[in-house]
Amino acid sequence: MHSTILRAGIKDKILLRAVPLLVVPRLATLVSSRYCFGMSSSENKSPLLERARNIVPHLETDRHKGQAGRIGIVGGSLEYTGAPYFAAISALKVGADLVHVFCPDAAAQVIKSYSPELIVHPLLDSNNAIIQIEPWLERLHVLVIGPGLGRNRQIMQTVAELIKICRQLQKPLIIDADGLFLITQDLSLVKDYYGVILTPNAIEFCRLFGKDRDQIMLALGRLGAGVTVIEKGLNDRIYDSLTLEKYECPQGGSGRRCGGQGDLLAGSLATFYYWALESKQEISPAMVACFAASTLTKTCNKYAFKLKGRSMTCSDMIDQIHPVFDDLFEHKKD
Repeated sequence: MHSTILRAGIKDKILLRAVPLLVVPRLATLVSSRYCFGMSSSENKSPLLERARNIVPHLETDRHKGQAGRIGIVGGSLEYTGAPYFAAISALKVGADLVHVFCPDAAAQVIKSYSPELIVHPLLDSNNAIIQIEPWLERLHVLVIGPGLGRNRQIMQTVAELIKICRQLQKPLIIDADGLFLITQDLSLVKDYYGVILTPNAIEFCRLFGKDRDQIMLALGRLGAGVTVIEKGLNDRIYDSLTLEKYECPQGGSGRRCGGQGDLLAGSLATFYYWALESKQEISPAMVACFAASTLTKTCNKYAFKLKGRSMTCSDMIDQIHPVFDDLFEHKKD
């Protein structure tokens, strides 16, 4: 395989680093930044949406439980039990077969009470958390770290160790919420970690990359190759640290921004990411998965707002995952 030289900023110096040259079509060639999705038939024929649709596995009778995705959610705390639930149930409703939630003991019973479909492990604050959780990691296809995690020092140290183990296992990760707070304290946890997706909102994005929009790509380069960032906002932006490419998702939602929407995105992204990795398409799996999760989340917001208006909650959005997925991503019989 050929190689190319990319530049990565290290302490404001330029380090030349050889990395594999990926032959992938640029997103800009697939879809115009002016393109806006709705539900019309012409809009549903976007090239990038077609790419996203192609990663969805067909429902075949000879498949067994687990093949469509085994997802892990690391998060939750006494105060925040909703976030890991929203992420987990979204991963399931998009199409993952199994979702495990690793949380502190104080959050476990509450999360279990939300849904019998979730497998809940009350291990995150135990004295031997790493020893108990590590055997599960190899079974999981993608992990989401951060929803409702809180900032307990002991748990943060445990999560940092889990990230290091996941790196050794080359496990795909999605890092959200307080997981991002942990990353801002120690960027080395994800530097050059191929397969990591960060999902910051506007405030978290500034903590990671600063407020100077002109320096974003330079700051992104400091993460090294292989880290993808989806910046959540009115129109989500996706950044690829390998190609230093930026893509602005055209799909917007509604004026109602309810709590939990980011958790829906993180959970659905985990399932889409696994499917994208398995599909072995030429285009970046992380970029396609981010586009799919962003489009799904924004459209769920739009559908739910049409039904509920100002009283819409994240649960209302989750109720719309099925019709939105069916409209946008499901394989249609001729």
